[in-house]
Amino acid sequence: MIRPNAIARALRVSLATGCLAAGVFASTATAAGLSAQSAADRAALALRWAPVHYQDVDQTGSHALGGAADYIARYDFDGDLDARNNWDRAGQSAYPLAAHGYYSVVETSTHWFITYLFFHPRDWTDSFFDTEHENDAEGVLFAIARDGSTYGTLKAAVTVAHTDFFSYVPAGSNWTANAENIDGSLSFLTHDGAPHPVTAQEAKGHGLKAWPAYNINGDGVIYYPSLTTAEVPSNPDDRDVKYKLVDIFETGGMWDQRNNSWLFAGWGSFAGDNSGGCGSGAIGCNTNSANAPWGWDDSNDGPGRGMLATDPVGLVTNYFRVPEAVSGAYTYNPYR
Repeated sequence: MIRPNAIARALRVSLATGCLAAGVFASTATAAGLSAQSAADRAALALRWAPVHYQDVDQTGSHALGGAADYIARYDFDGDLDARNNWDRAGQSAYPLAAHGYYSVVETSTHWFITYLFFHPRDWTDSFFDTEHENDAEGVLFAIARDGSTYGTLKAAVTVAHTDFFSYVPAGSNWTANAENIDGSLSFLTHDGAPHPVTAQEAKGHGLKAWPAYNINGDGVIYYPSLTTAEVPSNPDDRDVKYKLVDIFETGGMWDQRNNSWLFAGWGSFAGDNSGGCGSGAIGCNTNSANAPWGWDDSNDGPGRGMLATDPVGLVTNYFRVPEAVSGAYTYNPYR
């Protein structure tokens, strides 16, 4: 599945890192009046800003599934909504881990806030001194100013790495640190003719940061966004794999399933048990430990649990000093 243009794409990361002013990201097309109330417009916005995603892969140990334990997938990759059998079924040939990424778009009159989530059936380890848990879901929030261009201007990002959030801005962004420090600069890679932010997840625990705060060390998969195609990596070092974007707010989707006790053990917490050998050879297996966006939390910051998704205005104005006007009135926010 490694395509000839994969190396060229990777090389362009260095050209996009730290050298693009924020205004470059604004489309020069006439404003199309995109509205998050339209599913088609949400999909267009999500595709435009979806990250090129670096996933480090580790093949060590019996729980690695030969590297597949680090592949991103649907939360229902096995065809059912029982989250307590995902550890057990991961790696079985009947349930290939086709790449998907989830998104939600929240809107005010001044900004779009797009949250992306990447799901893994296992948070795993090959160390006797670590813990594991069934299901893993971490992600990123992008804040985008509605500046009259078709897709707006990307101003800042906040990523989720376990129980900590990390803040990033593109080179040239006029957003600066407020209650939280800025942890680095967003890098960009040209994909389908437009610069996309580059994110990365570590192997095993799958914490997510802006590349290169995390990077591929040895084997790894590079995922590229699509609205139509979900590919399974051909091997643990496949550098050109498409992931399919799925709307969290779609009918019957993740948000509609928020009170499904087979999928969620509590508000915003994916269900998970210790069956299938989870925790063997480690300290143990924690239960109900993965969170949906409305359950994400950095416990030592100001904003409360889930605010990254449910009240992004409150979170970003706490994290960043924002010089432009920021409306606090949501024109589209199904989380509230």
